Amino acid sequence: MMTSHQAAADAVDQKIPLPRCAALGVQHVLVMYAGTVAVPLIVGGALGLSKADIAFLINADLLAAGIATLIQALGLWRFGIRMPVMMGVTFAAVGPMIAIGTDPSLGLTAIYGATIAAGVFGMLVAPLMGRLLGIFPPLVTGTVITLIGVSLMGVAFNWAGGGQPSSTQVIDGVAHSITNPDYGDPARLAIAALVLAVIVLISRFGRGVVANLAVLLGVIVGMLVALATGRMGFDGFSDAPWLALTTPFHFGLPRFEFSAVVSMCIVMMITLVESTGMFLALGAITGRKVTPEVLTRGLRADGLGSVIGGVFNTFPYTSFSQNVGLVTVTGVRSRYVAASAGVFLIVLALLPKLAHVVASVPSFVLGGAGIVMFGMVAATGVRILGSVDYATNRHALYVIAISVGLGLIPTLSPAFFQHMPAWTHPITHSGIVLGTVSAVLLNLFYHGMQSRERSLAMAAATSHATE
Repeated sequence: MMTSHQAAADAVDQKIPLPRCAALGVQHVLVMYAGTVAVPLIVGGALGLSKADIAFLINADLLAAGIATLIQALGLWRFGIRMPVMMGVTFAAVGPMIAIGTDPSLGLTAIYGATIAAGVFGMLVAPLMGRLLGIFPPLVTGTVITLIGVSLMGVAFNWAGGGQPSSTQVIDGVAHSITNPDYGDPARLAIAALVLAVIVLISRFGRGVVANLAVLLGVIVGMLVALATGRMGFDGFSDAPWLALTTPFHFGLPRFEFSAVVSMCIVMMITLVESTGMFLALGAITGRKVTPEVLTRGLRADGLGSVIGGVFNTFPYTSFSQNVGLVTVTGVRSRYVAASAGVFLIVLALLPKLAHVVASVPSFVLGGAGIVMFGMVAATGVRILGSVDYATNRHALYVIAISVGLGLIPTLSPAFFQHMPAWTHPITHSGIVLGTVSAVLLNLFYHGMQSRERSLAMAAATSHATE
């Protein structure tokens, strides 16, 4: 007789009827869509890209996410976990990418070079992750994830305020600071507050899929209000084609700068640790045993996804935790559902007009959603830190305090490292990189490295805390 554990494991390979599979795939796409397009919007806005370029970034992101998801769910040679995993850009990369992209000596092509190099690095270290997990216990991962969320809150606040409070313009060779007169406009703040309120109400009273789509529905309500009040336009929409292919190296050939590569490789280590915990948790949910070989295949796919992202003008990829939670909610464990969602992502990537609509969403509409999304990242880090035994780890508070303090320097005092050499800026101007390096080194100094078995157990427990 087949046990319930065996039945659950077999459900991972179940091929369900196409209409139901497609419907469930669409559900996965809807759950992840807001988080998927957030990173291109953040990075594109920080780099001052045009609406057309940001729309291109969104299409590129959807394409690479779809391809990476297909590789993870279906498998390709020695790549892919072959479980219901959805892939999307990691928020851990946002701070370092903005630091790289806004550096006058680097720019967008250096982001892509660093992303490709970090992807190759990820594929190389994937077999070693069982041993390297010892340097990323919950104390470190919780600190880093909290710092990511807190660092991104500034982006959410500026979104809600209507952009940047000021900008720099060069007039006759002289840089001038130009104040944004519309920043903090009460009408815009009201719409951002409305979006936040809608998200709260839906998350409180919604059920099932509706509750899972709270952020997306909140943004839609905000868009409708912005349209009705004349605060949203679709300039350039008619010029965008209905169908188009995302071409590799659209913004130029990638540049491989040492400091940028180091910065992004640190991010890759963070994403591999997150993915390890996610895969172990998903294995427990689906009944599919995650052996070292299976884990390595999944982590290799993370690295390969980042290489694909760099080639197709987008960013590093990781497994999305909200979709793992959806597997638990729906009880559908088939990896073919994730694969169908990957196909839908690729189809969406062929529609520039849709991306143009997303790029047209006013920043103040995104602000209300950003407070929720980035706050949830920080809250997840706090939950992970809640699993730390502070009685036995008596120096844990030092690790957290110093690492968060150092990690907030670029956010709270942007000019702090202005006299450092330019090649160090991708590291010194990224709070996430500073905080991660500090947390890893301080934890090793105070507590040493955890054993492989204990690290794997902690990774699984940490992943449960993120769902």
